[in-house]
Amino acid sequence: MNIVTAETIAELLSRAAASPRKRMNLNLHAEPTDPISLFLNAGIAGTYIRPHRHRIGRWELVSVLQGKFDLVIFTSDGVVKNRVALSSEGACVAEIPGGDWHSAVFHAPAAVVLEVKAGPYEPRLDKEFANWAPPEDDPAAARFVTWLETAAPGDRVSSP
Repeated sequence: MNIVTAETIAELLSRAAASPRKRMNLNLHAEPTDPISLFLNAGIAGTYIRPHRHRIGRWELVSVLQGKFDLVIFTSDGVVKNRVALSSEGACVAEIPGGDWHSAVFHAPAAVVLEVKAGPYEPRLDKEFANWAPPEDDPAAARFVTWLETAAPGDRVSSP
């Protein structure tokens, strides 16, 4: 049995703050081969989640446990289609259908999200990254994060 306590969340946020990526996962499923992947994703404001999509039929459910988190949905050519604010105080659950390009913005100071995805986890097949968004290690990623923090429906990603 897994129990997520306030101490669990505080430790995960501390590890995220110390991470160069400004985020940290805590798997709640036993094995990558499990039929459902359950994990916490703690992110500090400013972390970069490169826009990506999962295969058709490979949905993802996110629920905010602490803080505020924006889910940003894109068209295939990098236009913001929708932006949904999720928080532990308001709308807190969203399902992302497989095939939808998406990213997220963690608001200050941080947020913790429960993610549920169909398993098994297959790293090479889990996600496809958008070619119109810079890789995490690209110097342009910081500029992209700044743009993403305020991008609204209809805004278009400029070329990386």
